[in-house]
Amino acid sequence: MARSWYILQTYSGYEQKIQRTLATMLTEQKLDSNIVFQVKVPMEEVVEISNGKKHVRNNLILPGYIMIEMDLPQIGWKNTCSLIRRVQGVTGFVGVKPSEKPRPISTDEAKNILQMAGELKGEKQVRIKQNFEVGETVKITEGPFATFSGAIEDINTEKNKLRVNVQIFGRATPVEVDVLQVEKI
Repeated sequence: MARSWYILQTYSGYEQKIQRTLATMLTEQKLDSNIVFQVKVPMEEVVEISNGKKHVRNNLILPGYIMIEMDLPQIGWKNTCSLIRRVQGVTGFVGVKPSEKPRPISTDEAKNILQMAGELKGEKQVRIKQNFEVGETVKITEGPFATFSGAIEDINTEKNKLRVNVQIFGRATPVEVDVLQVEKI
């Protein structure tokens, strides 16, 4: 077989602890480093704006799950899998019974999850938790239109942009600004 990503189901809240335990098992050579390569807890950065302040925190992309990159052999896979399953907080591999050989996720699925977590080359995606509504009045705090106020006309959640109608020289003008550049009035 070749290297593939597998999903390990865990108790919620134990993801980091299990990741550390598996990393320790690899360094102490209790797990074969030729079979288990990486253990990742995919997390994304979330920017939350409240009371005009930015709060950055990391959220789990898959709460209760861990990604493991392994190259499971045809013979002897049971030893490795049973060692991993015996770690406190692990409930098993996703989609199979304990007596069955785990099935890897597709490379596209693994790539998407790792990209969301910023593990792959390219820009790390930062999700902005927003609570704006169309028609709501906001004040622009940064950029060329700082100090202008206006009503939200459109919200683009994918690009984290707002179209705000501001008064410039007595005329209503739509201006596109980043979500981080505005605050509620």
